Amino acid sequence: MDPERAMRRALSRARRREGRTHPNPTVGAAVVKGDRVLATGATSATGGPHAEIVALAAARRRHGARALRGAGLAVTLEPCHHQGRTGPCSQAIRDAGLARVWVGHRDPNPAVSDRGIRALRRAGVEVAVGILEEECRWLHRGFISVQQRERPWVALKLAATLDGRIATRGGESRWITGALARAHVHQLRGRVDAVMVGSATARSDDPELTVRSDGKRVHCPVRILVDSKLVVPTRRRLFRDRDAARTWVLAGRAAPAGRRAAREACGARVLPIATRGGHLDLRVALRTLAWEGLTSVLVEGGGSLAAALLRAGLVDEVHWYTAPSLLGADARPAVAGLQVARLGSRPELEVRDLRRLGPDLYVHGTLPLPRRGRP
Repeated sequence: MDPERAMRRALSRARRREGRTHPNPTVGAAVVKGDRVLATGATSATGGPHAEIVALAAARRRHGARALRGAGLAVTLEPCHHQGRTGPCSQAIRDAGLARVWVGHRDPNPAVSDRGIRALRRAGVEVAVGILEEECRWLHRGFISVQQRERPWVALKLAATLDGRIATRGGESRWITGALARAHVHQLRGRVDAVMVGSATARSDDPELTVRSDGKRVHCPVRILVDSKLVVPTRRRLFRDRDAARTWVLAGRAAPAGRRAAREACGARVLPIATRGGHLDLRVALRTLAWEGLTSVLVEGGGSLAAALLRAGLVDEVHWYTAPSLLGADARPAVAGLQVARLGSRPELEVRDLRRLGPDLYVHGTLPLPRRGRP
């Protein structure tokens, strides 16, 4: 089978697991022989087998161990060559008798990069690296970001009117966009490790920040509340629903101990973060989230948090939904002040997708990154 065709099968399988594998990357693998795909696999939950092991086991169950001899394996990320919660994938590949391995890209961790590839080649396995590399690196962008920049990949989602407003002057915001756009947002939530909101949004909207389909909750990512002084009441749904333990609160170290205890009594986690100028240090906050195992975060509001992240250069990706309506200058802006003095210094997207979702317009793009940090 053509290596790119095999890699596309591996990518397809991996995408179905996005948002479910942190702190591990969402890796996909496909075992092929001739023109047949014997099996595919993707990263399991934390502590479970890696994609290569899943795919090899499935192929062995379906076709027997002899079918693996001389077969090929497409895997989106370099196979590991170290003992962690599971054994080294490179050893499992050698033991299975595979003849060739096609790798999407090398492991970005300098401590382990190339070790798996070298081990396979020493064992006589033919290895090709860089198969659909750009697509594989995009799939693993959160993992790469943690390895290279010590912070998760940050995507910003905003739903606004034509004049860039997210709520009326009084705070009414449900709903700015239509049903198709809102359903698309739930798909985004299902592909990330965590969803983040600021305290103002949590107080005014009382969001669930869960993934719903046909009105039913199907998944709950980690829900991150940026609340430096712990002012969001514990009667909000983030603290009172069945997934309260999935709520993490980023609070200033000087936040009242009693308020912290009240949130922890609800089952939520409170993570103390250093402050700067009276506000949480967002760089420290994101680094803390990486230490806690998160690789991707979707920020859903509000305007002040969005602006603070943009000013700090901490936004990597933007999902913007525009509704064909107007609210005027007295309504709440999607993004607070960015302090842009010159047009040349404004944040500018590299557009990846532009389309209609019902009556709304969807723009998806990335923001330029330093060369060293580009996934």
